[in-house]
Amino acid sequence: MHDGLIVYPTDTLYGLGADALSDEAILKVFEAKGREYHRPISIAVSDVEMMEAVAYIDEISQACIDEFLPGPVTIVLKARNILSPYLTAGTKKIGIRYPDHETALEIIKKYDSPITATSANISGGPEPLSIELCNVPYDFAVNAGQLPGTPSTVVDLVDGEIIRAGADIEKIAAFLAKWC
Repeated sequence: MHDGLIVYPTDTLYGLGADALSDEAILKVFEAKGREYHRPISIAVSDVEMMEAVAYIDEISQACIDEFLPGPVTIVLKARNILSPYLTAGTKKIGIRYPDHETALEIIKKYDSPITATSANISGGPEPLSIELCNVPYDFAVNAGQLPGTPSTVVDLVDGEIIRAGADIEKIAAFLAKWC
């Protein structure tokens, strides 16, 4: 997959994966999606150790990880310098998915590195619930049939706010009320 693009299933939608440590691969994701460069791109990891390699985990972050991950939640953490500013869009924060999907985790583990975790559709297009709705260019795809379709909830644990409501929103809102 080096610098190539893969469409892969997650516990929410089909994702567009690329080497999250390669600027060339990240730029291909922006181009494939028609995405504006000032919008950050999340990454997917296969375990907490991989997450710790790319982001800073404090007490609140660890509590969120323990309660919600793996699962349909994107947590936003302070990024380590190993990550490209293309991913963070200069925010010094990174959205991280730890999907609860065997195939997604196998792909990430096999690659042994984080991959991008943006939806496999043109920016603003229909949610890719099936491989047929993945309307971006890619080099390889894994078809797992119809997926649940509820996007992940995006929670910024640096600023203590919900960026996008999605799966498990009530539980995440209660978590933030308790911790932040």
